[in-house]
Amino acid sequence: MKLNIFLFLFLFTFFSKFSFAVEVATDPNIIYKNLRCLVCQGQSISDSNSDFAQSIKLVVKDLIDEGKSEEEIYRFMSDKYGSWIVFKPEFNIQNSVLWILPYIVLIFGGFFIFTFLKKRQ
Repeated sequence: MKLNIFLFLFLFTFFSKFSFAVEVATDPNIIYKNLRCLVCQGQSISDSNSDFAQSIKLVVKDLIDEGKSEEEIYRFMSDKYGSWIVFKPEFNIQNSVLWILPYIVLIFGGFFIFTFLKKRQ
């Protein structure tokens, strides 16, 4: 019974990322925090004062004014500057291991702890 509940919670958490949500107005501050400054390399464009960050902020503002969604803006930026500019890259075949590995480690770690505690009793 506990295993079924654990499996349900795991699947619910994993697939909730892919759920369809109602889009609200695009907040530029969220986008600024999720785009990396290519000059500073460690800061988001929200934290950076470089000329590159200021120009990217203007581009993002223009794209929002055109009615682009957050995902479309990220896709535009990653097409233009590469996927490294986005702090949270999209799921694709090249980085699938990076997205799936934490879940695999969590499952095997939970299984290991479960069997260790079961043997101990």
